[in-house]
Amino acid sequence: MSALFIQRYKFDGQLNHFSEAFPDLCAMRVIITAATNGEWMPSFQKINPSFATNNKRFSVGFHESGIGLLASSVSLMKMFVQETPTLIIQVGICGSFDKKIPLGKVFAVKDDFAGDIGVMENKVWKDLFDLKLDKPNDAPYEKKSLPNPWLKQYNVLNLPTKKAVTINTISTDKNKIELYSGRYKASLESMEGAALHYMGRDLHIPFIQIRAVSNYVGERNKAKWKMKEAIYNLNETLLQYLDALHKLPNHA
Repeated sequence: MSALFIQRYKFDGQLNHFSEAFPDLCAMRVIITAATNGEWMPSFQKINPSFATNNKRFSVGFHESGIGLLASSVSLMKMFVQETPTLIIQVGICGSFDKKIPLGKVFAVKDDFAGDIGVMENKVWKDLFDLKLDKPNDAPYEKKSLPNPWLKQYNVLNLPTKKAVTINTISTDKNKIELYSGRYKASLESMEGAALHYMGRDLHIPFIQIRAVSNYVGERNKAKWKMKEAIYNLNETLLQYLDALHKLPNHA
């Protein structure tokens, strides 16, 4: 099982996504990434043993990116250079802005935003697009956001989908919470999702982001969180997802 484990990589190669150029000649290499290994460890321990062998058609690796946009961006890029995966699955817990969503619920993220890149000017928040530092459809953006163009293809469990926002500082301020949930129409908050969406869209790497809600955004009393339930549900979903993906035509 140790062959499955991937941590962080040295940057010693050039970008060359061989699987896109010659898809019929390539095995399906799936990399599961999370900010911390605790978020995917139950799956690592219970995964189908055949996925850990030198399977010529379907193999799985695990990657720990580190917490936050900076660590994730660099670590994901290094991993991509080393592995040239067919699909990257980012998993993790998240907060929910919507208190109607039950804790422990699992979603696929359809759209992500880098929520706190900008400036607060005269008590008005201005992002990169307001400041005209980026145009709304400058690659890899699409209408100011980072939607997943492969979601229909790779949401093989038909998971419910939500919009998310990625931040560097966990939201506790009421005004920030209203900004992210109102302006960006986000239901979920994480610290790494937009890094995956940005890289995947920019380099044309198929990906899917799967999140389980552990808490409501702004609630810092962890006695009210459901961390264990979220991680359990996340990993049960991940194991089901891998089995379903493996059964798809040309992936087995």
